Amino acid sequence: MPARFDQATDPQVVADLATVRLGTAFFRRALNRLRDAELDQPSRLPGWSRRHVLAHVGYNARAIARLVDWAATGVETPMYPSAEARNAEIDFGATLPPEALRNLIEHSAIDLDVRWRDLPADRWSHRVRTAQGRDVPAAETVWMRTREVWLHAVDLDSGARVDQIPAAVRERLIGDVHRAWSARPDGVVPTLVATDSATRWGPSGADSMVTGPLAALTGWATGRLSVATSAELLEWSNGRPEAAPRWI
Repeated sequence: MPARFDQATDPQVVADLATVRLGTAFFRRALNRLRDAELDQPSRLPGWSRRHVLAHVGYNARAIARLVDWAATGVETPMYPSAEARNAEIDFGATLPPEALRNLIEHSAIDLDVRWRDLPADRWSHRVRTAQGRDVPAAETVWMRTREVWLHAVDLDSGARVDQIPAAVRERLIGDVHRAWSARPDGVVPTLVATDSATRWGPSGADSMVTGPLAALTGWATGRLSVATSAELLEWSNGRPEAAPRWI
């Protein structure tokens, strides 16, 4: 049987597919470091065990696959019936046996990757709707999954670190976070300044500024770095370390 290749031709989509596949391998390595009994232990996400993280990441792949199907067929296929259904699915998945959870992660990732591979080049621009109601091109599904695998590998708390996430992914993550903050009608939105990439999110001279290495900024902004640890790595313009505004 002849080999099959991605049908995507847009250079950005091709590059993003390479990044998400690297992130999937990163997540897989983080999972493989855990014994079955360790899946019952807490993750780095408040209120979630490692089982919850695995269920979320596995079912997320299936949900994104539904958006890819939507783009391929033109038939509207939402990610989830409702927010309640999504939460119930995660809670159920967290009760699965360890082998079933590991299979969910592996099989759902493979299925999603095949759907991306087979999506015709002219369908990557087809509009779909995310669970948050955003209208986006199908190409955005690759970034949606990229965020999940890189960040949640860290959440498994098995050795994966934010500074191991590629710099380009970290910069894009901070951009997403800062836009989410800015879209809210109230609250102070801090300007973030990376000292090791000459990148800034927000206006210069803002009343609230947080400065430091890109990895530390990413960890703080996404809630993966405690205030105590942040205080050792970051600087606040008002001199008072504080937790980041809620992102999602």
